[in-house]
Amino acid sequence: MKTSKRNILKYSVIFQPAEEGGFIASVPTLPGCATQGDTFEETSEMIKDAISGYLAVLKETKQEIPQERDELVMTKVSIPYGFI
Repeated sequence: MKTSKRNILKYSVIFQPAEEGGFIASVPTLPGCATQGDTFEETSEMIKDAISGYLAVLKETKQEIPQERDELVMTKVSIPYGFI
């Protein structure tokens, strides 16, 4: 079976270093979809599995499959220290 671009879902994933080592990955479009691994490569594979499982549960429960409308934009903002 051929896979067309229409059959591929793409989600932005945020990778952050974990305090104890390794990485944490999360998917903003899929609340609660996250995983942690020892290496970036391992975490990358694990988040793909987590996304697949998340989407499978949505499909089984006949819920809408979220599709990312726009690319994720990350930026830094400055907050005066005295403000907190």
